[in-house]
Amino acid sequence: MSIMRYGTAMTAVALLLGLVAACGGSDGSTSSEAVAPMPAYDSAARSAAGSSGGSGVAATSPAQAPDADGAAKDLSATTGKIAIAPADRAIIYTAEVSVQASDVAAASDRAKQIVTAAGGYVADEKSSTESTTAIAVLTFKIPTARYSDVLTQLGRDLGKRLSQHQGSQDVTEEVADVDSRVKSAQVTLDQFRTLLTKATKIGEVLEVEREISTREADLEALQARQKALAAQTTMATITLDLRGRPAASPKPKEPDNGFVGGLKTGWKALVKAVAVGLTVLGVLLPWLVLAAIAWGVFAVARRRVRPRRAEPRTAEIPQPVERAEAAEEEKSPSA
Repeated sequence: MSIMRYGTAMTAVALLLGLVAACGGSDGSTSSEAVAPMPAYDSAARSAAGSSGGSGVAATSPAQAPDADGAAKDLSATTGKIAIAPADRAIIYTAEVSVQASDVAAASDRAKQIVTAAGGYVADEKSSTESTTAIAVLTFKIPTARYSDVLTQLGRDLGKRLSQHQGSQDVTEEVADVDSRVKSAQVTLDQFRTLLTKATKIGEVLEVEREISTREADLEALQARQKALAAQTTMATITLDLRGRPAASPKPKEPDNGFVGGLKTGWKALVKAVAVGLTVLGVLLPWLVLAAIAWGVFAVARRRVRPRRAEPRTAEIPQPVERAEAAEEEKSPSA
């Protein structure tokens, strides 16, 4: 009996694994195939809304669904208000606008007030100064419904708009695919958990727990992607580049002519010559002081050496008077 029960349990596990593999293969083909037509997405979205309370994109009929190419053409304009797609489409909106303002700090504060009033927030802010020009770069997150109005106000109320670029990405099919994968993974995980309560052998328990761990990791990854898509489609991104006005360059002065001009030129030359002379004197002065000290030491030493050399010569050479007296003394004894 135990062998039959074990065989029956393993058969159930094998069937469940086959079912999971079939679901995974179906999901994989959905992501790798081309974009599904709107009727298929309509049925998938309806089933998603009925089972989870509408966490994905709302469903519409094929006749009501707007053309993706037409929406992309309408959204590619760089000036004017961008056309907001109906609520049945999942679209990521991004914009970059550059504005020249007389006071960058005041314009930055004004931009924050506009965004906050629309229900948005500041995602990133950077400020710097290049030469004499102040620069501030702010990244805002705006609710999609207020995206067009906020973008218009930022380009109009802060200063002179230098450039503006808008972009959009339709991720409706990707959102529907992720929602479908999440629901399929949840169903599969529930089945494995039910099977775990019925397992009686250690081998069965270990195998089912291993599958549960794998499916939980897959489900968490899908849910993270689902949240990221929801955040991108519900909040548009606007990058504002604020630049101060460059300082006006001074006009070059006209050269002076005539007597006054010559006098100014001569005076400037004299001042430069005096400055150069003083500079040279300052460079040479330490060397001159050292040279004077060395010369003084040399002169004193020279004076001391000369008398010592003269004394021996006066003792060796007799005077004429002394020689005569010496000769007379030599003659007197003989006489």
